[in-house]
Amino acid sequence: MNKRIKKSGAPSLIISAMLMAALSGCSSLPDLSESVREDSSVITGSETDKSSGKVTVMSESLSEKAGDQDVTEESSEEEKTLFTERDLKQTADTANAGAITAKDGETVEITEEGVYTVSGNAKNFTVKVNADEKAKVQLVLDGVNVENEDAPAIYVVSADKVFVTTTDSESTLTVSGQFSADGENNTDAVIYSKDDLVLNGTGTLNIVSYYANGVSCKDDLKITGGTYAVSSALDAFEANDSILINDGTFTVKANKDGFHCENDEGEGTVTISGGKFDISAGSDGIDAIGLIQIDGGTLNIEGSEGLEATYILINDGEITVSAGDDGINASSGSSSYETAVEINGGNVNVTVGQGDTDGIDSNGSIYINGGTVSVNAQMSSFDYDGKAEFNGGTIIVNGTEVNEIPQSMMGGGMRGGRGGMNGGMFR
Repeated sequence: MNKRIKKSGAPSLIISAMLMAALSGCSSLPDLSESVREDSSVITGSETDKSSGKVTVMSESLSEKAGDQDVTEESSEEEKTLFTERDLKQTADTANAGAITAKDGETVEITEEGVYTVSGNAKNFTVKVNADEKAKVQLVLDGVNVENEDAPAIYVVSADKVFVTTTDSESTLTVSGQFSADGENNTDAVIYSKDDLVLNGTGTLNIVSYYANGVSCKDDLKITGGTYAVSSALDAFEANDSILINDGTFTVKANKDGFHCENDEGEGTVTISGGKFDISAGSDGIDAIGLIQIDGGTLNIEGSEGLEATYILINDGEITVSAGDDGINASSGSSSYETAVEINGGNVNVTVGQGDTDGIDSNGSIYINGGTVSVNAQMSSFDYDGKAEFNGGTIIVNGTEVNEIPQSMMGGGMRGGRGGMNGGMFR
């Protein structure tokens, strides 16, 4: 695969109209001193610390029954590599699940591997997963509605992997205030996980974050199904190591990035093989320090920039970008990848605004080997500092088909034409 430099603009703290409308409609939050009580609906074996409002829940382990082994032969080779059978399964076996009912002011702590259903309506309620590093925990959201002031609704401290699975229902998780640190953990998202996180299911999950991120994963984030409506003051979805999306329906409104992936080692990849995306972002629609790879799906992106990474690889999909700055931007930030944009298939439509903007901009090279690329730009359709190779496909600039990759009149570099080499990530 492939690598880039992350643009570090100051995040906008202006909350979208949608968030403000939601805030104006919120009822006052409860006095926590009066809301600590035992949850009698929690399964046998639970323990409650009334002084802290913490409920510890235990469930029969279903790891062998649920299965986290490799996918079956019917799955594609790509799915076999990226996802397990359990990642791709959109329903959970809840026959032996622990039952959690949300209550005001309560923290329910899960310490054992297993499946747990979560339902009910509450304010200042958190499900906290603090299990063994080899444990797999599945949270099944069954019409749960939570509004917190300063803490995540789902908080994963320790586990091997946590699944957040929606039933055929609608759940809403909201944090309306600034997040408070939990010791050394600066929690900053409605769903905050320090370990691998999988989102899937058959229902709808609404996430509202007034001052920070929607979903934050400090490891690998996978999404394989479900419907997600996320409004956030910062990133809607962010992860340290990778974001892998196989399917799902996404409506995203973020004041920063829609999807963002990077870590301290200069690594981070976003891979999309399917799904439907409507992204409105104050900064980038999709941003990765290393690689963005799109193999399918329908993406409609509005933002300052649409796609930004060191290496942007588009193999298939329907991609529409409307950007105030550059539409697709390969910017050097990771030493693991060449700085380049490579398009091998799909339909890519890019529209950029007035001023010093580029439809497709690369601080390195551009390779177009297939697909249809349509760019609408008043100033610059393509800009690159390295080489440009047009080996196949169709390029349309402002409604007119061209037979080469034009170079920006404002930039340097060689003028593009048909090259003799195929595009690739490593050169």
